Amino acid sequence: MNYHIRVRACALIIENNSILLVEFNDERGIHYNLPAGGVEPNESILEAVRREAIEEASIDVEVGPLAIVYEYAPHLSSNRFGTTQSLQLMFDCKIKDGSIPKMPANPDPNQIGVKWIELSELDEILLFPNIKDQIIDYAKNRKSIEFIEEQTLETYVLR
Repeated sequence: MNYHIRVRACALIIENNSILLVEFNDERGIHYNLPAGGVEPNESILEAVRREAIEEASIDVEVGPLAIVYEYAPHLSSNRFGTTQSLQLMFDCKIKDGSIPKMPANPDPNQIGVKWIELSELDEILLFPNIKDQIIDYAKNRKSIEFIEEQTLETYVLR
């Protein structure tokens, strides 16, 4: 698909001073990402967060507040990660009881694992995007960003 701006929905899962990450091995070597992916047509951002958590980490999640927003603007970053601009919305998620993170049945060809990484060890890994400091700050302060969905707003009665 060709996008002007691709919207990515991400699950930020922090428990016991560790973060759940998806492990990949490709041309950049071993690196990590949050469970995340592009929002599909006729899918809300929150629906996409839940779907991506299942697809990449085999878990059901409760989607909480918007935690971090990240923009990739290729023209300002020497096209480091390609030419498609993206906006990533990272939501604070909790794993539902009985759901255990593991490799999915049909992983991405480059996915090699699903791992808990201690927050104190984030500096020892490659995390894309490199938002380690922001994740640690969020884990300490849990300061979220208001996320508003149209369907939750009162509808104007027009005369």
